[in-house]
Amino acid sequence: MRTLVALGALAFAAGGAFGQSEPKPSFEIADVHASTPSITPGMRGPLRQGERWELKNATMVDLIAFAYGVDADKALGGPNWLEFDRFDVIAKAAPNMPAETLRGMLQSLLADRFKLVLHTDTRPFPGLALTEDKNPKLKDSDGSGQPGCGLRMTVSAPVDAIAGSLPVQTLTGSCHNSTMEAFANFLRQWVSPPNSRPAIKIVDKTGRKGTYDFDLKFSPTDPQAAILDALDKQLGLKLEPIQIPAQVILVESVIRKPTPNAPNVLTVFPPPPTEFEAASLKPSAPVDAGRGGGRGRGGAGVYQGDRLTRQNATLTQLIYTAWNIYNPDLIVGLPKFADADHYDLMATVAHSMATPEGGSRDQVDLDLYRPMYQKLLTERFQMKVHFEDRPVNTWVLTAVKPKLQKADPASRTKWTEGPAPGEKDPSKSNPALNRLVSCHNMTMAEFAALLPSIAAENQTIQVRDETGLQGSWDFSLTFGGFGYNTAGVAFVTRVGEAGPQLGASDPSGAITLADAICKQLGLKLELKKRPTPVLVIDHIEPKPADN
Repeated sequence: MRTLVALGALAFAAGGAFGQSEPKPSFEIADVHASTPSITPGMRGPLRQGERWELKNATMVDLIAFAYGVDADKALGGPNWLEFDRFDVIAKAAPNMPAETLRGMLQSLLADRFKLVLHTDTRPFPGLALTEDKNPKLKDSDGSGQPGCGLRMTVSAPVDAIAGSLPVQTLTGSCHNSTMEAFANFLRQWVSPPNSRPAIKIVDKTGRKGTYDFDLKFSPTDPQAAILDALDKQLGLKLEPIQIPAQVILVESVIRKPTPNAPNVLTVFPPPPTEFEAASLKPSAPVDAGRGGGRGRGGAGVYQGDRLTRQNATLTQLIYTAWNIYNPDLIVGLPKFADADHYDLMATVAHSMATPEGGSRDQVDLDLYRPMYQKLLTERFQMKVHFEDRPVNTWVLTAVKPKLQKADPASRTKWTEGPAPGEKDPSKSNPALNRLVSCHNMTMAEFAALLPSIAAENQTIQVRDETGLQGSWDFSLTFGGFGYNTAGVAFVTRVGEAGPQLGASDPSGAITLADAICKQLGLKLELKKRPTPVLVIDHIEPKPADN
């Protein structure tokens, strides 16, 4: 089943978005620029605050997929940087602008600012076919009730509680008055790996036109393999790999650097407010230690309308948010009380900053809030800070005995999570190896710059390329079981008095990212001191001023 899953693809659903001859609406004005490096692995947005509409950290493939309503894997052709370079788009749009209108505006922007030229075509994509055995075990439905399928989990008591055995979990997919076509559509959700993009495409090839009632029970431990077995034994059905025609976008031409922004863009998008309209900062109520610190302790906050609420945050966490620095080595003068006391923050922002009704934190551009956090903290805690270069341990990537494969220079430069089609998933044989990262057509300088993102660490942790290796490469890394050093870097297993133990073993069988880089690529991560900008806290009061 793992092989079948790796072949899946989602069908095309552009819905007539390619009417190139039809005039499209356009944004009144837009700011387009290269994204600031971020550990966020994908595009963020759309973000909406007032008339400000944003897509951030988006590749050209992301922008095309969003603008034309297609899956990213259906955007083909074009230069090799389409899945590597990232851009921010900030545009003026009415708060209640329909989604389809915004897509048309983005299409116009891509054609104008990136000179994007494309056309559609049909290509075969790997998918799955739902077929039946000679003796299918299906029960005809009487046609009553609401048709549909659902998924639920049941947990039975352990057979031997004294011996410490775990409860048995079972997933049950129940379909009532369902056609085989509808079941195939539901099935794709059940067999798709978590966070898979796109989801698996499954088409009904049973030839059955009636409706049926049935249950399908399987284990959640390895649902893909379990569903394949359950389909065969419980329903007499199978999933078989096939090629499915799908409509795709073919990029004919596009420029890498967008045309300049309009001269008046800064007047349309002025700097965000530098302070909250009103703010209350007070000590948090004590939290019962037996509750593990309480849900949301130190959380990033809740954004609703013009109100920000944040509970149980330490001063350190507030400072991290304010200056977007999450590496303690890059902050000097942070007192011990900054980690001891917790605070509740309630603040309101200007109407232009209000989160759309029903919005979530994922729709909020946190960068707009950082100046307000800084203003609040410097005033309430009488903080005095400045930046200066100081020697700081930073990571350096060097070559030992490289084990890399030369890349096809015409292929896309990108990195992906999970096994490629036909590739073995190492976590099936060793769950501790829970990460598989593949890099394609990538220089060592690009790989070094991406390492904080791959390690899921803040971009303030930087890696410098000193391998001396020229050209672009293809390679994969299998790792897991992150450990952290005092700077919060997930490259090492343990840190002792002798420093990072890059080759340290783990009883679980896991290896860290640094271990994988050394053993699998023949490269090495080393710590070296180099001048780095750090935030220096010259003064800070232990308690905030009254509200």
